[in-house]
Amino acid sequence: MDTANRPWRWEEEGLTVTRTASWSGPGCHNACGLLVYSKDNTIVKVEGDPDSPFNQGRLCIRCLSLPKVVHHPDRLTHPLKKVGERGEGKWERITWDEAYDTIVERVRGFQKEYGPESILAFTGTARNTIQWPTKLCLSGFGSPNGAGNFLSGICCYLPRLTLLKEVQGNFAVADFSQMFPDRFENPDWVPPKCIVIWGNNPVITNADSSMGYWVVECMKRGSKLIVIDPRLTWLASRAHLWLQIRPGTDAALALGMLNVIIEQELYDKEFVEKWSLGFERLKERVQAYPPDKVAEISWVARDKIVEAAKFYATSKPAAIQWGVAVDQSTIAMSTILGITSLWALTGNLDVPGGNILNVSVETPEIPPLDWGIEDLSEEMREKRIGKKEYPWFFMPHPDMTVESMITQKPYPTKMLWLQGSNPLACMGSDPRTMYKAMMNMEFVVVVDLFMTPTAMACADMVLPAGTGLERNSFRNELGNGRSFWGPARAINKIVQVGECKSDEEIVFELGKRLNPEGFPWENVEEMLDSLLQKGGLTFKELREKGPGVYRPFKYKKYEKGLLRKDGKPGFDTATGKFMFYVPAFEKAGIDPLPYYEEPVESPISTPELAKDYPLVLTTGGRVWGFFHSEHRQIPEMREINKMPVTEIHPETAKKLGIKDGDWIWIENRHGRCKQVAKLTTTIDPRVVHAQHGWWFPEKPGPEPSLFGVWESNPNLLSPWGLVGPSGYGAPLKSQICKVYRVKEEEDA
Repeated sequence: MDTANRPWRWEEEGLTVTRTASWSGPGCHNACGLLVYSKDNTIVKVEGDPDSPFNQGRLCIRCLSLPKVVHHPDRLTHPLKKVGERGEGKWERITWDEAYDTIVERVRGFQKEYGPESILAFTGTARNTIQWPTKLCLSGFGSPNGAGNFLSGICCYLPRLTLLKEVQGNFAVADFSQMFPDRFENPDWVPPKCIVIWGNNPVITNADSSMGYWVVECMKRGSKLIVIDPRLTWLASRAHLWLQIRPGTDAALALGMLNVIIEQELYDKEFVEKWSLGFERLKERVQAYPPDKVAEISWVARDKIVEAAKFYATSKPAAIQWGVAVDQSTIAMSTILGITSLWALTGNLDVPGGNILNVSVETPEIPPLDWGIEDLSEEMREKRIGKKEYPWFFMPHPDMTVESMITQKPYPTKMLWLQGSNPLACMGSDPRTMYKAMMNMEFVVVVDLFMTPTAMACADMVLPAGTGLERNSFRNELGNGRSFWGPARAINKIVQVGECKSDEEIVFELGKRLNPEGFPWENVEEMLDSLLQKGGLTFKELREKGPGVYRPFKYKKYEKGLLRKDGKPGFDTATGKFMFYVPAFEKAGIDPLPYYEEPVESPISTPELAKDYPLVLTTGGRVWGFFHSEHRQIPEMREINKMPVTEIHPETAKKLGIKDGDWIWIENRHGRCKQVAKLTTTIDPRVVHAQHGWWFPEKPGPEPSLFGVWESNPNLLSPWGLVGPSGYGAPLKSQICKVYRVKEEEDA
């Protein structure tokens, strides 16, 4: 059926059809276009919007299952306050007014006795929520400790964003035609001849910048793949080259590829000479990483390293699609700089089919990542936890914040606002330390869709949030420093579930009570309009635009003066050039060039420890259905993923007496968890992969069970506070461990 010329809402065969986008929880960051069919305040079905250039009618199981999520019987539907002790599972229903009054009273008390900086506002994987608690914390609480999270080393996206802002002015994404409404048919776009999939599995899920079918469409048009992954993924099985890398050695591989490209003079000399600085320093550095040495480090054969480097450098254009794996090591910034140097060195930056810059002077930041910072004095801004140690952060440093919550130094921290995050089940290294930190807070408020282990254990008050189908909002990709996707899209409210409120409503209503000057609008729509006006739109106008608003996109913006505020050609960096080194790191005494360093615990760096823990443990690979710790109570998702799974090679399993389907312990000196063994030849015999984000809504909620959150969480094997020199990166992908069967007398 033709829906292109329809309004944003219409009637069809007795149902109301609403065009919207799916950005808000539950689900990933991609904001696919939806057609949602409803009747009598009930979601009947969800279909992909065929007129959405972004997903072109395609949907994953998360979107298709939205009716089950929205109307799930376990949804939180009204505010709750704790009765008795934390973790007992005793709650009393309260009104929103009572909730707001209590929160305002506690905030005022903490502000007066300890200062506004004693209040923290953290979120999870962000999506539609990151800007709202940030604004609430900065403008409402008056604290600089907002926009944070409990991810050690903030090792998801922020390392890449920070590094790329330093060396090229902003983030870059692989060009899969997503900047054009006519997509693959646009005459200005060229399919990449080579696509490097580095630490990413976009066919299953992608939170960063692409969808799997975009890669497949490019393959149909002739693109060949280089896949760098410890596991044989669907794309790896169809790749021109699969580099089965040892987890944690990505920086070495990047340096080895740079070595080949420079030694064989396969780089773009014109780009290097005219638009970059630091090439000679990079050239000198990579001489220490010849392919033979890198092969020994990475477990990738020398010939494959050379072939991959040559194929990438000589295939014009070529694009790199990377994932969170590159952020999750203590040398994350080095890894990122090495990979970024590859696309600059070969002239694949901001060209059709290369890695493109979406944010320019023509795309306003809506809203800025530090929305509300103008309401804080310079003195208060300086109090942000970690500001002195890591000045390039715009949020409190998570590891230092957890330490502060426990020690109450350098100043008391007393209140935690946690919106859209379940850190005990996901996100944080060493969740028991995180538990200790949260339990040391005097007042904890959790905003979520369901009662999670984190809310059950630590919250004094729980507020019911609305899903993406229960809010009016927008997909804020008119900039926002993310450079991910082109179109801005309206998110339209369709149903009202109980007394749930959207994140936007909660922040607006509470913020208005705390600081009316910081929230000067009369309602949420006015607040949305105030943000959208930078892009020349109102919310009503945006929703009438249908599948989205695309800004005119131009390639090679650095040649046209479209990246710098002064209008001069070049990149939006301090020098106007692409930088093969990081000046800010050099000033701070940090190595400014890419380098390789072994993981803190590995078969190489700790050989004696590796005798007890001989296997490399990698975690966090995406699975069909789930997004981090979400969806565990949705039947369709659990049908696909019944139990937490650890992948292990049959040869390794045989030596250990492990059979497919056995419950096994994964253990190292930091902790242990249990999962179900899945025997597969798609993983190296020296490596195991454990799923993350698991908890069990069907198990008892109160302490000590907490929905089984301590049973299968591989983050228990990762130490807290082990971050890179820049404060970014943590070793979630490259621990060492041993595995063994769960004994019959142990509860599996």
